[in-house]
Amino acid sequence: MASRRTKFYLDRQNAKYKGVCAGIADYTGIDVLWIRLGAAALTLLAQQWWIIAAYFVIAWIAEDKPQGLYHDTGDAEFWQGVRSNPKRSAAEVRSKLRDIDRRMADVETLYTSRNTQLASEIDSLR
Repeated sequence: MASRRTKFYLDRQNAKYKGVCAGIADYTGIDVLWIRLGAAALTLLAQQWWIIAAYFVIAWIAEDKPQGLYHDTGDAEFWQGVRSNPKRSAAEVRSKLRDIDRRMADVETLYTSRNTQLASEIDSLR
C-alpha cells in the first residue's frame, strides 16, 4: 500500500467539522467523544484560544485519510498500537513468531520420529 498507516490523517468520514478531532481519535485509539470534549474544555475552561488556530492549521496542512487504509476490522487497532509503542508491537510479533516456530518444530519432531502409529495415521490421511 502506498499510504503509510502510521501517519496522521484527517478522518472526514467521522468528522463533525473538518475531521481533526476524528483524525486524532483514529491516530491515538481514544474515543472521538473524549477528544472533542477535551478540546472544547481546553478552549473554553482553560482559555487556551490558540487551540482554535491550531485546529484550522492542522485542518489545512493534514491530508485526508485514504479510502481502504484499514482493510480488516482488527487492522486499525493494530496500527494504533504500533503508533503508541512500536517496541512493544515488535516484541509481540516476535513472541507470536517464536510460538509458531516452536509449534512447527513440535510437529516436525512428531512427523520425523519413529512413532509408527502416528506415521500410519498420517499415511491414512493422504
